Amino acid sequence: MNTLATIEARRSIKHYDPEHEMPEEDLARLIELTKLAPSSFNMQNYRMVVVRDPELRKQIRAAAWDQAHVTDASVLFIMCADLKAHEADPAKYWSHAPQEVQDILGPMILPFYQDKPQLIRDEGIRSTAFAGMTLMLAAKEMGYGSCPMIGFDGEVVSKLINVPEDHVLSFIIAVGKEAKPAWPRGERLSDSEVVIQDRFA
Repeated sequence: MNTLATIEARRSIKHYDPEHEMPEEDLARLIELTKLAPSSFNMQNYRMVVVRDPELRKQIRAAAWDQAHVTDASVLFIMCADLKAHEADPAKYWSHAPQEVQDILGPMILPFYQDKPQLIRDEGIRSTAFAGMTLMLAAKEMGYGSCPMIGFDGEVVSKLINVPEDHVLSFIIAVGKEAKPAWPRGERLSDSEVVIQDRFA
């Protein structure tokens, strides 16, 4: 399947085979592909909590309106962001680049984000979104269904997975073998509603 076909075929799947176990090599490949997602300054400030523990999944399901795919999917990915990634040694992100590039970008990171909590949080959410979409498209290409979720109590789930104070929970992605196809795709809004040329009126 090519990229365009994968985009067209990907749907939010609600029903999964609860008996299916994702092979370790598939999980490793899925994570490897997800890590190719872009991020500002190459900070890779997304964090993926891979939840397979059945008891923990039951607790998360209880905090997610009892949605069955929380426990029935093969793997639950909880996408979080590290809010202090900009404070790391820039060499962690740019050691691969030519020295002149390191000399320009490295010193820019900390002052760009320092004392800007809203920007830091926004950046974290953007990065998890890029990573999450990459994960879902990779999953589709690998023969898995997926479903992004925001229907859960964020405070409860954060406590269940011990999200550190300097991290933020963004959203959840269920991944597994489809048991039922997705509902018919909803109509897309018209271009006149979603496309703005040059500037808003």
